[in-house]
Amino acid sequence: MSIPTSDLDDADDQNEAPALADYRRGDFLPGDQVQLTDPKGRMHTIVLEPGQVFHTAKGQIAHDDILGGPEGVVVTSSNSTAYLAQRPLLRDFVLSMPRGATVIYPKDAAVLVGLGDVFPGAKVVEAGVGSGALACSLLRAVGSEGSVHSFELREEFAEVAKANVERFFGQPHPAWTLSIGNLGLELNDRNVDRVFLDMLAPWECLEAVSKALRPGGVLCVYVATTTQLSRTMETIRTMGGWTEPEALETLLRNWHVEGLAVRPSHRMNGHTGFIITTRKLAPGQELPPKRTRPAKGAYGDDWTPYPMTIRPLDPERQEESQTDSQ
Repeated sequence: MSIPTSDLDDADDQNEAPALADYRRGDFLPGDQVQLTDPKGRMHTIVLEPGQVFHTAKGQIAHDDILGGPEGVVVTSSNSTAYLAQRPLLRDFVLSMPRGATVIYPKDAAVLVGLGDVFPGAKVVEAGVGSGALACSLLRAVGSEGSVHSFELREEFAEVAKANVERFFGQPHPAWTLSIGNLGLELNDRNVDRVFLDMLAPWECLEAVSKALRPGGVLCVYVATTTQLSRTMETIRTMGGWTEPEALETLLRNWHVEGLAVRPSHRMNGHTGFIITTRKLAPGQELPPKRTRPAKGAYGDDWTPYPMTIRPLDPERQEESQTDSQ
């Protein structure tokens, strides 16, 4: 089942709809999201409405004082506290948006889009849309000429993601399709450029993903635990048809810079998840054997290979698969 994500079904509607970029620039208008930052760096996000007032512990701010002004304007509350008014960046929006499921944080989303080499016009499939954080990054990367097909098992998460994506872009994104269902059983897309998996058991969907990706296409998997990491990578190796998978995590640390005080921040964004990347080989090709040896004991007597628990295709997909092989 697909949730409608765009009401722009014909050319006339598309011509009348505001450009996505226009929602991110220009003077503040009614309906715009505004991020107010106080002198201590505390941020508040509001939606501008004529005649409304935003109340804080430092006084109140009239929306009319912001409407019509340029981005980056400084407004003063009734208690003479200055607030900087700007549109929230994607990273700010993700950290404050309503959540149905845990989001992929900006530090990981940026790496996923980069390592996945998502380009304008790309055809992308995503599974495990969660609250829509990664979907926002993917949609910005593919642009209006690309496509992102997101799958989510739980309808309540899909509704949250839909609302968040439309809230960030200011309207339904014309390149987005959101489906409720199991990617391993319902993925019918073909010649896909990039696939992103954020789920509990990504190894169960590798066969469906392999059929969807074009040769040279990139698969990115996001998992939280070392057990998931190991099983996914070993299943990719055992299955064949993929390049040698690579794994990494991102650790983000800010720096404090004031005069002679130049030092790392006392706090950092540590482990949030592991990122696995691999690419699809051409049909019938085998990966050349590795010249490097595994670490001593990596596959010793204590090693037990993971079972190949790839989710089976449904009968119709199975028949299609047999026809393709013939």
